[in-house]
Amino acid sequence: MTLYDRFGLFIGGSWQPAAGGAQVAVIDPATEDRLGHIAKAGPEDLDRTLATLAGAAPAWRAVPGWTRSGLLRAMARGMAERADRAARDMSEETGKPLAEARGEWQAAVDQFDWYADEARRIWGHSLNGREEGVLLDVRYEPVGPVAAFTAWNFPALLPARKVAAALAAGCPIVIKPSEEAPSPMFHIAECAAEAGLPAGVLNVVTGDPAEISAHLIASPVIRKVSLTGSVPVGRLLAGLAGQGLKKVSMELGGHAPVLVFPDVDPEATGALCAKTKFRNAGQVCISPSRFYVHEDIYEPFAAAMARTAREARIGRGLDDGVDFGPMANARGRDRVLDLIEDARGRGAEVLAGGGVPQAHNRGFYVEPTVLGRVPDDACIMTEEPFGPVAPISTFREFDEVIARANGTPFGLASYVFSGSLATANRAAAALETGMVGVNDMLLAAAEIPFGGVKDSGMGREGGQLGILEYLEPKYVKYRYG
Repeated sequence: MTLYDRFGLFIGGSWQPAAGGAQVAVIDPATEDRLGHIAKAGPEDLDRTLATLAGAAPAWRAVPGWTRSGLLRAMARGMAERADRAARDMSEETGKPLAEARGEWQAAVDQFDWYADEARRIWGHSLNGREEGVLLDVRYEPVGPVAAFTAWNFPALLPARKVAAALAAGCPIVIKPSEEAPSPMFHIAECAAEAGLPAGVLNVVTGDPAEISAHLIASPVIRKVSLTGSVPVGRLLAGLAGQGLKKVSMELGGHAPVLVFPDVDPEATGALCAKTKFRNAGQVCISPSRFYVHEDIYEPFAAAMARTAREARIGRGLDDGVDFGPMANARGRDRVLDLIEDARGRGAEVLAGGGVPQAHNRGFYVEPTVLGRVPDDACIMTEEPFGPVAPISTFREFDEVIARANGTPFGLASYVFSGSLATANRAAAALETGMVGVNDMLLAAAEIPFGGVKDSGMGREGGQLGILEYLEPKYVKYRYG
C-alpha cells in the first residue's frame, strides 16, 4: 500500500479515480525511487469538475461570512491535528528536512486561521450623495469560481494561500497542486470534508499541467485564475486568462538581491544569509540569491557564508539531525550545476561546495555552494538559480549597487543589511521589489501582503489585501425620499 492509494481526484466532495484510469508517478527525490502513483485527470474529469463548480457557486456565495469563518476555523483545527503525518508525507515527497516541513504545515494552518477572520470582515463603504436623498453604496461580492495552480517547492503553503482566501471570499475553487508533491493538498481536502465544507466548493485535480490549465481556463465557468509558478508559465496562463477577460493574480519567479553595507557585523550577517539561502535547498521564491557585499567587509562575510555551508548536515529529510536535503527534481539539480560551472568559467571562486556530495550518489543532491567574486556577466547573476548556490559580488557606492540590484526583470523580494536607519530606508525605497527585509530575511507570514512587481507577478496573497483578489466591488446608487 502506498501513500496515495486512498486518494484520487477530489471532485464534488469525494475521492475518485480518473475516468480513463490514467496515472502519474511520484518520485522520492532522496532515492529516485517511486513513492506511488496519482490520478491523471482527463477532459471528462475536468468537465465534471467545472459542472460541480458551477453548481456550487450560487449557494456558496450566499453563505454568510460568519458561517464561512467557522468552516475555515474548523479546517485549521483539523490541519493542526494531522500536522505530524502531513509533514512526514511532505518531507518524503520534497526531500526537505522534517523540521522545515512541520514549519511549512503550520504556516498553511495560519492561512486558514487568518482568513477565517477575514471572511467576517468583507466590508465596503457608503457615501452621502451630492444632493439630499441620495446614498452611494460600495460593496464587495465573490468574483466566482476559481482555478488555481501551485508549484512543488512549498506544497502546503502555496495551495493554502489560494484555497483559504477563495473560500473566505465566497468563491468555489478547483486547485491543481504539483504532481511532484501532491499529498499536502490531499490532506487539506480531507480536512475540508471533515470540517463540513459543502461538497463541490473545494475540488482537487492532478495530471498534465498544460492540459489541465488550458481546459479549465478556457471554460466560461472560471472567473478567476491564480498561479504560483515560473515567469514563462505565468505569461502562458495570463494569455489564456486574457482571452476570457478573467481576473488574474500571479506570484512568479524572483532573484532577490541582498545589499550588505559596511556598518554591520560581517560574520554574523554572513552566517544568517547562508542559513536562509540554503533553507529548502534554496528552492524558495524569495530566497536571497544575489549577494552584493561592500568590499570593505567582503572577506569575513564570505568566509562566514562558506563555513556555514560546509557545516550543513546533508541527507534524507526524514533522517534525524539533517538540516539540508536533496533538491526536489533532477532538472533543478542539473540547472544549478550548469550555473555553477558557468560562474566558475567566468572567474568566480568556489568557496564551498560546487558539486554533488560524494556520500549521496543517488537522489537529487547538490552541495550547499558559495561562489566568491562572481562577475555580473555570470548567468547566475541574472537568472533565477532556485537552488542551493549563493553568488557573492562586491560593491563600493550606494547608487552603483542599487542599479545592479534593480538590473533584472524580477521584483519579488530584496534584503538590506545596515546599522543605519537612514541607509536602510533609502535602500528600501530605491529597490524595485514588492517586499523588502531590513536586517531580517523571514518575510512570509499570513498577515502580510505577499507578492511582487515587474516579471515577478501581480496581485497579493495574505494580509488584508489578499481577500480582495477574490472579490469584485459593486457600486449601488440609491435615491430615496
